[in-house]
Amino acid sequence: MNGMIAGKREGLVFISKMCTSKSLLGPTRLSAMKDTDKNTNMEITIKEYLAFAKNQIKLLEKHLDTVVNGRKGVRFLFPLCGKAIDMKWLADMGHTVVGVEISEIAIQHFFSEQNLTYTEELVPAIPGAKLFKSSDGKITLYQCNLYDFSSSTAGKFGGIWDRGSLVAINPCDRQRYATLIISLMDKDCRYLLDTFLYNPSLYKGPPFLVPDENVNDLFGKACNIQPLESTDAFTEKQRSWGIDYLTEKVHLLTLKQK
Repeated sequence: MNGMIAGKREGLVFISKMCTSKSLLGPTRLSAMKDTDKNTNMEITIKEYLAFAKNQIKLLEKHLDTVVNGRKGVRFLFPLCGKAIDMKWLADMGHTVVGVEISEIAIQHFFSEQNLTYTEELVPAIPGAKLFKSSDGKITLYQCNLYDFSSSTAGKFGGIWDRGSLVAINPCDRQRYATLIISLMDKDCRYLLDTFLYNPSLYKGPPFLVPDENVNDLFGKACNIQPLESTDAFTEKQRSWGIDYLTEKVHLLTLKQK
C-alpha cells in the first residue's frame, strides 16, 4: 500500500494516507475502509478498541464540567468522529453533537451499534456530501471531507472534543486543520484537545506526535491554552510499536478576547 499506514479494527481497515497534494480520504486520518489488505503494521483488536472507547468517555467525563462551564445544551463538534461512542454519551447528557467523518461505513456503524434510528439526506452546500441525523435530532453527522465543512454549512460550536483527530492528521496538514477548527469556534467555545508524546525516532505514527510547542504554534495566536492533564498511557500495545513511553495530554483551548 504505497504511502499508507493501515490498522484493523472490528473487521475494518483504518487507513492513513501520507502527505500528498490530493487525498481521496480528505484530511489524513484513520478512516474506515473495507478490509482488503492483510499486510498491516498496526493491528487493533476488538478488545483494544473497546478499551480505547471506554477511556475516551472517561476522559470526556472527567473534564466535562470544565468544558461545559455551567452551560446547558452545549453544541459539540467531533472532528473526524468515526463511530465514537462518546457522541451518544454526550447526547444523553443533554447536549447536541455534530460530527464530521469521511467514511459512510463508520457513520452507519455508529447508528447501528448505538441502536439509533436516523434520516439521511444530501448536503446542497457540499457536493457529494450526506447528512445523517438521529431521529431525536441530537446527533448530526456529516459524511464529507473535513476541509469542505465550514461554519457556513453548520454554524459555530460551543464545545469541541478532539481525541484521535489532530493526532491522526499528518503534520503537513496541521496548519490547515487548526485554521479550520478555530473558524468553527464560537466566542464562548471550549475546545478539549487530546495529544500524545513519545520518542519519534522510534515510531513515526499514527497516532502522530504532537508536542506542546506545536499546539502553541498552531493555536497560540488565537487561543488561550490551558494544560489539564498529563498521563502515562504506555501499555504493551505501545511497546509493540517499538516505543518506550507514551504520554497522553489534555488541553483546554478558548478564544482570546479581541
